[in-house]
Amino acid sequence: MLTDREVTATIEMLKNEHLDVRAITLGLSLLDCLSDDLGRLSAKILDKISRHAENLVRVCDQVGEKYGIPIVNKRIAVSPVSALAGPFNPGQLVKVAKVLDKAGQEAGVDFVGGFGALVEKGFSKGDAALIDSIPAALSETARVCSSVNVASSRDGINMDAVALMGRTIKETALLSRDSDGLACAKLVVFANIPPDMPFMAGAYQGLGEPDAVINVGVSGPGVVKKAIDRAMGQTPRPSFGQLSEVIKRTAFKVTRVGEILGREVAAALDLPFGVVDLSLAPAPQVGDSVGEIFESFGLRAIGAPGSTALLALLNDAVKKGGAFASSHVGGLSGAFIPVSEDLGIGAAAEAGYLGLEKLEALTSVCSVGLDMVSLPGDTSAATLAALIADEMAIGVINHKTTAARLIPVPGKKAGDKVHYGGLLGSASIMEVRDYPEAEAFVSLGGRIPAPIHSLRN
Repeated sequence: MLTDREVTATIEMLKNEHLDVRAITLGLSLLDCLSDDLGRLSAKILDKISRHAENLVRVCDQVGEKYGIPIVNKRIAVSPVSALAGPFNPGQLVKVAKVLDKAGQEAGVDFVGGFGALVEKGFSKGDAALIDSIPAALSETARVCSSVNVASSRDGINMDAVALMGRTIKETALLSRDSDGLACAKLVVFANIPPDMPFMAGAYQGLGEPDAVINVGVSGPGVVKKAIDRAMGQTPRPSFGQLSEVIKRTAFKVTRVGEILGREVAAALDLPFGVVDLSLAPAPQVGDSVGEIFESFGLRAIGAPGSTALLALLNDAVKKGGAFASSHVGGLSGAFIPVSEDLGIGAAAEAGYLGLEKLEALTSVCSVGLDMVSLPGDTSAATLAALIADEMAIGVINHKTTAARLIPVPGKKAGDKVHYGGLLGSASIMEVRDYPEAEAFVSLGGRIPAPIHSLRN
């Protein structure tokens, strides 16, 4: 339990430090909706989402108002749609995506995740059709998000899937060229995807999860920054070990807040509570930036020498504090470094402190990976696939989740600005070393084998 002093400190977080519940996500299994008739499948999906989600937004608003803590996003994550896709062609699956979009609109949620596939070892007929439908599905819907898992530490990297996702991202960008490739912001390629993540665009309902469950994502980069600033203002200045303790204590309090709200929402909806995902997920506003935390430690900007070591400390301390606060911490629970969604990270990239290569190095010690990275529109599908392969390798070798959310912006080049709006923010387009030989590399195909330390039986 929190002491009176800790409760007071938490209230101060709400007032001054951008503490919020970033997302409450209703996870729903759609496996009982399975049908080989598109009309019946669509009707079952609409009915199930309507029954479970009709009160989701109202309850979240009531609980947020009760505690004075804003619940920023309300979301739905469903079973991987590829599990239902076997009888259908890509055009029919685009219609399924529109059904999900309609269901999300009627429920009043921000996003619906799960229009994806798990293909780390190979493709089923449904997987192939689903991936083929992604560009049109994401371009023709407002809320639907897609995640495709192409690698795992147990199975290695499916390079055929990696190459296919490079082409899929390229086509998705072109179909949404009028909005600077915005549909790509709803598409993530994963290694070791967690089955219970509340954050979009990667959230889906894992096959081992309950029929319906509430997961909560709490974000507090502004809270952590303020705590570090207070500690750094002391005399003598704290050591790295002491600063790690500050972050752990802060993460503990934030996680407790998230669990309290998540459990109350779950109880009001008569659903089981799943996990708290304590991820430092930034927003494009001053005071809510992971990048600004690096400046509090004395670095010029994220990307400067020392950044990887500091991010490792930050990610580890967040996980330790969150794990102590709840027996059900899940999802990613670490630090996100999305370029366009974080003012500090975006500014570091624009100033030249953070290039694509350094960003990739940082992903070896943080949660997620190459996130919301805008690239020149003429970047080839093969180079996109090679970038994905590198990021998947980091996840596979280190037994961690990594991902790539890449946006090749049609008609724009390195150094140009792109504005997405809302939580997606804006950024300068990063330079990438595009080269024709990438096609020869990617087209080798097959699977990169799993590392020897995957043999744990």
